[in-house]
Amino acid sequence: MTATLDRVDVPGAAPSRRPRARGRLVALAFMAPALIGFLAFFGYPLIATIGFSFTKYDLINPPKWIGFANYEYMFSDKLFRTSVYNTLWFVVVLTTARLVFTLGVASVIARLKSGVGLIRTLCYLPSLAPPVAATLVFFMVMRPNGGPVDEFLDWFGIQSPLWFADPAWAKGGITAVMLWVSGDLMIIILAAILDVPQEQYEAAELDGAGPLRRWWHITLPSISPVLLFGVVNSIILALQLFTQAVVAGSAASGSAEATGNTKYLGYPENSTLTFPAWLYTQGFRYFDMGYAAAMATVLFIVSFAATAVLVHRMRKNSHQEEGGPGA
Repeated sequence: MTATLDRVDVPGAAPSRRPRARGRLVALAFMAPALIGFLAFFGYPLIATIGFSFTKYDLINPPKWIGFANYEYMFSDKLFRTSVYNTLWFVVVLTTARLVFTLGVASVIARLKSGVGLIRTLCYLPSLAPPVAATLVFFMVMRPNGGPVDEFLDWFGIQSPLWFADPAWAKGGITAVMLWVSGDLMIIILAAILDVPQEQYEAAELDGAGPLRRWWHITLPSISPVLLFGVVNSIILALQLFTQAVVAGSAASGSAEATGNTKYLGYPENSTLTFPAWLYTQGFRYFDMGYAAAMATVLFIVSFAATAVLVHRMRKNSHQEEGGPGA
């Protein structure tokens, strides 16, 4: 008689770790290109920028450690304060105007019965224009003494402002450019509006709610996550506003060289000097890379903090709508 020993599986026994470890290695292998790219093009530059912010560095001589001197100098830099004010102006005004404008256009298109595809395409096309071309087009349209807007206002006896050449109107002109190229956000909001269940509108209409009440009590709450995304997107866009401000100031001042460079960033009277424009000036015109790195670090911290707060708020609102704690 031959005795055989059968394997007995013990309930609850831990599975072998080899398949799990092998699966992790396979996942890391597939993620390796993205991880390497992230570390090479974001992680290392971020760490290097923070490190250079504590040095005096001119791209020629080796960096010299100076501690927090660059950050302390920010409090006495008048143009730094001007650039912060201009950027905050764009954060508040541009974010509000962009959200109201895109929401209004999307709401109107959603109610159209015919020609929706054509109108939607026409509203989206400007967002495909390069920033430099879009800004120059607006400069030509709003140009004083001969521009189409100036001639149109003359028909009604209204004196046209100087727009990009007037400190009181320059930021408004740039805001108009940014609204004109906001078709991408408009399409996103339009998709969210069209995704609202029609049953809710029908039930509200049976209860006697008018179009405005249905829009206020059904449409807005339903698309609130998309609107919050629009706020985050617009804030980041305003914090990084550079090309439109530089091109508009350059064209208005008439100081652009053949290479595209301009001598007067922030024209007129530093009213369009945004934070990124002053950062660029310090780093690539004055070659003060240490101070520019400190400004870039501050910009990153502010952008990250604003995004984190808004995303946390978005998650909290979404959790409450699903009936979680605090609902």
